[in-house]
Amino acid sequence: MSVGKFVNLGAVALKNNFVRLSEPYKLTFAITYRCQSRCLTCNIWQMHPTNELTLEEITEFAKKNNSFRWIEITGGEPFLRSDIVEIIKAFNTYSKGLYIVTIPTNSLTNHELIIRKIDEILATGLPRLSITVSLDGYRELHDKIRGVPGNFDRAIELAKKLKELQEKHKNLFFVFGYTLSNFNQGQLERTYEEVKKLLPWVERENFHINVAQLSDIYYSNTNLSINASREALAGEVASFVKKRKVGLDTISLIEGVFLKNLVKYINTGKSPMPSRSLDASLFLDSYGNVYPSIMWGRKLGNIRDTQYSLKSIWHNSEAEEVRKIIKEGKEPQSWTACEAYQAIVGDIKSFTSLILP
Repeated sequence: MSVGKFVNLGAVALKNNFVRLSEPYKLTFAITYRCQSRCLTCNIWQMHPTNELTLEEITEFAKKNNSFRWIEITGGEPFLRSDIVEIIKAFNTYSKGLYIVTIPTNSLTNHELIIRKIDEILATGLPRLSITVSLDGYRELHDKIRGVPGNFDRAIELAKKLKELQEKHKNLFFVFGYTLSNFNQGQLERTYEEVKKLLPWVERENFHINVAQLSDIYYSNTNLSINASREALAGEVASFVKKRKVGLDTISLIEGVFLKNLVKYINTGKSPMPSRSLDASLFLDSYGNVYPSIMWGRKLGNIRDTQYSLKSIWHNSEAEEVRKIIKEGKEPQSWTACEAYQAIVGDIKSFTSLILP
């Protein structure tokens, strides 16, 4: 079953090289904007969300939009939603081709609850679940950037528990999510070495690297100064990537291409590949608003106004105008994993590079 779903995901992604899809196969969904962190690079924690989508509404959305093969659950802190298991169950029930769900966590929620929820999600038969544990520096630095004393130690302890859970669930994957900014510039290698002292099994490929970027609709951080030195940052990422082993599974290969192109993005400030927003994917916030991506605050509609169906939003005049802008290469420039992965497999040259040297 999981092999079939993986093949199905690959077939749709490959098809996207040649034609515009009639419906998205990838969904990025912020299920809540509640968050216990106090990050220097992000203002989500300053939000006081009300009237977020209920479980009943999300279930109706999952029922009426059942084409998803890949779902990125995000927040805020996703595990602050007590119904996160039921949310993922709904998507797994109705999107029969669903292969992978990814969830980030700041590790500040009760660990026993997180592990229990992950165990319950995996028990649904989901082929692949990937957890990203946020870690932006060595102990003192991470706690400073995240604004919560003891956060580094909690991240390490959660990683230990996830490693133990992997013995039970072979379809569980997890990495550390490291976001580069002016606050931790030049500290990636030191952070890796410090983590490895505590977790000897950790390798560089256990780190997913992102660069802090600005978004008015997602991070709400356009008033912050977070950019590091472009030249120094590119060198830091390139050095780390050079030492990183290349995994043989498809997701690891895609990650390798993502990181190589991250260096290009840092150097140029331009997206290294054409966007697949509103072709392969879209962003849904916790209030039901639909956007092309987490980086582009051009609202296309709200699922509450369409009885939770994406069809009329996906094909409305605003969406067509956005597609025209994307085709002309005039969309906001960014390179985040939420948007980059589908761009990689939706570009035939990059897709081929996953197979050939």
